[in-house]
Amino acid sequence: MLSAEAEKIMAAARPHGWVLEPEALRLLETAGVPVPRFAWARSKAIALEAAAGIGYPVVAKVVSPQIMHKSDVEGVQPGIADGESLAQVYERFSRLPGFEGTVVAEMLSGHELIVGAKVDFQFGPVILLGVGGTAVEIYKDTTTRMAPLQASDVPSMLGCLKGSRLFTGHRGAAAVNLAQLTDMALRFSDLVMALGDRIDSIDLNPVFCSQERCVVADARIVLAR
Repeated sequence: MLSAEAEKIMAAARPHGWVLEPEALRLLETAGVPVPRFAWARSKAIALEAAAGIGYPVVAKVVSPQIMHKSDVEGVQPGIADGESLAQVYERFSRLPGFEGTVVAEMLSGHELIVGAKVDFQFGPVILLGVGGTAVEIYKDTTTRMAPLQASDVPSMLGCLKGSRLFTGHRGAAAVNLAQLTDMALRFSDLVMALGDRIDSIDLNPVFCSQERCVVADARIVLAR
């Protein structure tokens, strides 16, 4: 069952057909899915204030109901080191179609995973886990399970990936925190079940996983027609 706040977010997204990223992050947050420290800045002053509170460097991403694929319009700028640079990025974003502000968020690090969901016409909600980041379309290294997930599903899914050793400590590299990844995946699975047939798909990419935590850096939620 969705919270009242989650219901409001979903209702506000219906005219667009998808959930704007700051609202998608807030929706995940209501379900206990870890997200970065972020702010939806609708003015340059608020963006600068938010970045000062979060701490530089930060990442900025354009918010517009006309721009679902932000990278296509250079609407993502990571590694912003100071207020002057952020102000310039904000000005550039403000000239993009349908501009409604900027997400200002903390920079994350760790291994990149993709976690997603799709409502299959035959099987219902299905959860995906795989190698994430910009390489997701190159490697296409993913695996799926029917929702809802069980705790044992997450290490099993991780082990099914061709690149699984990247996340389990290959050649002395730090392994991801499996307990944190499992908790995040189960909370996400619960949210997917609560959303039910109101969604077409959800992509959380990348999800940054380290020894300490697993955090969703970017979220795209597309509503069912």
